[in-house]
Amino acid sequence: MKTTDSFGNPLDPIVGFARGKIIQSSVDEARRLRRGQAVAAERIRRLGPTSIGVFTGNQREFPLNVEDLATNCEEWVGPGLYAEELRQVAIAHMGGQPGDMVAPVNRTSAGIIAAIAALAEGKPVVSVVPPGGRSHASVIRGCAIARVVLHEIQGDKDWASVIEEKAPALVVVTTVTSSLEYLDDNVSMDVAAVAKAHGAAVFFDEAYGARMRPILRGGAKSLQLGGDVAITNCDKAGLSGPRSGLLVGRPLLITRISAKASEFGMEARAPIAASALRSLQRFSPKDLLEEAESGKQLAAALRDRMGADLVAVSDLGPMIEEDLALKEVFLRAGKDISATELVPCEITSALGMVLLRDHGILTVNTHGQPGARVSVRLKPTHGAIERVGGMSNVVNALVASFDEVARYVDRPDELAELIVGASQ
Repeated sequence: MKTTDSFGNPLDPIVGFARGKIIQSSVDEARRLRRGQAVAAERIRRLGPTSIGVFTGNQREFPLNVEDLATNCEEWVGPGLYAEELRQVAIAHMGGQPGDMVAPVNRTSAGIIAAIAALAEGKPVVSVVPPGGRSHASVIRGCAIARVVLHEIQGDKDWASVIEEKAPALVVVTTVTSSLEYLDDNVSMDVAAVAKAHGAAVFFDEAYGARMRPILRGGAKSLQLGGDVAITNCDKAGLSGPRSGLLVGRPLLITRISAKASEFGMEARAPIAASALRSLQRFSPKDLLEEAESGKQLAAALRDRMGADLVAVSDLGPMIEEDLALKEVFLRAGKDISATELVPCEITSALGMVLLRDHGILTVNTHGQPGARVSVRLKPTHGAIERVGGMSNVVNALVASFDEVARYVDRPDELAELIVGASQ
């Protein structure tokens, strides 16, 4: 795996991007998030709540019914009232078996960390990822918490030999990364079969894949791939929210993971779990198909305007790699890129702030949690494009934001204030 970006900056092995003087650590990523929240709040105060469109791919609604508030949301009795209803709808959504169990957690990352802590058994963990992709940061952090070694390998490499050699108790399979690289279903099934033959439990990270593979690519449902446990995100790829994760799988393993999640304070409380139930009940494949179609139209428009060499196309919208974004900004600034101390994540963070502040386009570049990918990804949620004035407005906004950030490349103090706010 590469250890530097295209400019020679060393990559942080946990998050996979280079850190600089502005974004030095997850602490600075948290400062960026707070800054983004403040910028969004100020825009809403001035222009109203419809002045922002969400382009993170995460709808993040809280779809409760009024009657849920006094019943299902009650912390002591509520979870028991809807437990079976949630179990049935989650099993159907994930393609599980009739006797499977379900456990909601407060974040998908939390569920992944809890699963590794519960199932690794002190042995190395093997993580199989799509070609060109990498494990989510939570996989790496989960292995660090469990004090086990992580062996990551891409699905087009000799993963079978790694499983045989390392003899893991747990194999993690990521079917679709947050950058939307895909692992072929046949490879996923083969990994599961080989892992089980060697006595390992198989955990599928299906944050995106639970819906994107079956609906957009005609693939199998999550647990039909042969895994023991799968997790999905309740506010990605057509699900409306809340922000939470949902574990589904074999009862003994779910019990172990759920217990570990509770030890860490990662379990979903009653209102979140009840909202996850309502989200699953309301889900329609049509929602994801409409999101994907909007994203593809936006990608085509951006490629026409900014060039196919800069703008890539994912199943949910356009994407600009962080290294390419830095090159484009310096090209527009007419500055020597070899003399800068800025790194790509700082440029894409600045682009995100300008898109949000000036145009109402909210992206993961301002609102991503520490460890989130730093490429520029526009995944429009339902109604996002219309909220910010239509397709041409979004295209013009991105072009204008590149030009605006280009003005900051030799003013690092002002760029820092734009990204993380005034120093404290």
